[in-house]
Amino acid sequence: MLRRPKGGAINKKSVRDLDVNGKRVLVRVDFNVPIRDGRVTDDTRIRRALPTIRHLLESGGRPVLISHLGRPKGEPDAQYAMDPVAERLEELLGEPVLKLDAAVGPEVEEALDEWDGRGVVLLENSRFYPGETKNDPGFSDQLAALADLYVDDAFGAAHRAHATTVGVAGRLPAAAGLLLEEEVDYLDGVLQDPERPFVAILGGAKVSDKLGVIRSLLGVADTLLVGGAMCFTFFKAQSYEVGASLVEDDYLEEARHLVDEAGEKLVLPVDVVVADRMEEGAEAEVTGVDEIPSGKMGLDIGPHTVELFEEHISGARTIFWNGPMGVFEIDAFAKGTEGVARAVARASSKGATSVIGGGDSVAAVRKLGLEDEMSHISTGGGASLEYVEGKELPGVAALPEKGA
Repeated sequence: MLRRPKGGAINKKSVRDLDVNGKRVLVRVDFNVPIRDGRVTDDTRIRRALPTIRHLLESGGRPVLISHLGRPKGEPDAQYAMDPVAERLEELLGEPVLKLDAAVGPEVEEALDEWDGRGVVLLENSRFYPGETKNDPGFSDQLAALADLYVDDAFGAAHRAHATTVGVAGRLPAAAGLLLEEEVDYLDGVLQDPERPFVAILGGAKVSDKLGVIRSLLGVADTLLVGGAMCFTFFKAQSYEVGASLVEDDYLEEARHLVDEAGEKLVLPVDVVVADRMEEGAEAEVTGVDEIPSGKMGLDIGPHTVELFEEHISGARTIFWNGPMGVFEIDAFAKGTEGVARAVARASSKGATSVIGGGDSVAAVRKLGLEDEMSHISTGGGASLEYVEGKELPGVAALPEKGA
């Protein structure tokens, strides 16, 4: 049994606290899933919403689901319609899914009034309406008119102050869904009361995207392992030659300060995989971090770094990982990310709590078939990072406290 962290339960009213019997429940889910040729190609987010949907059905509720999909420009766009999602949801849920072609308006109200209450209703893409991203009061009123209760189960959208995440929460009796509870519980456990040693692992391209997260994790983690292209900004800040590697020159001073402040807590690569171009078939070689040739760019951490990182990970009791160690989509530059993923999986099998913080790290874990080895895989990359950074998530803040 994978161990859950010790953090306290989310202090928000839960869907379990609501009397949903015979009531329409507007549920904000995160069904922002990849679609190709009219089929959902990764249904993870749909699967993760099923416990809340099933709880509502088993408790006599009538779930009306709403989500965004992609980035339509506030108007209907056929390529972002929810029909493929409805089809896959019906297969997974084993219950009828009535998909409507709008999210609000008289036709939706009429369809809901005529609905026989079997299964669930899925409304059309919330971002087909400009009022969604503007958290427009009028759009929020229209949504609230569709239901008796509101449940937010979309952690992946919780960092957005939109009508379906914030506006409706102030207009109906509201609560957190089971997935949103789980996400916050795991992150709180990592941040507030981790079993030690706590090892954090950060990768990705840009230091600028992760500065707040780095500072936050340095305050709570015992060790912070940094890979990915962001490490080259740290190396240049220490006057290393980094060749053609990606560097954010505007952040060199900040990176220098972080290295000085963190001391031994911040662990950077000792070798890297370099090539003259970021392409399949490019000739790759391993060099020390102080030996990168002028025409080459660093595209992965090297084998000695993988061993170094594995040593730290193997002794950890709590692990938080966000961001790949290299360009893992290309096989020649994927070994660092694979090595870290397998090390985290091994540590998890020995009882460590491992939280994978969304984004490309999840894609890497999934590619390697290691999903079931991890304690918790977040459905929200941006939301999990903002939460770790210490920012308030509007979608969570909008929900009432327990007992309210």
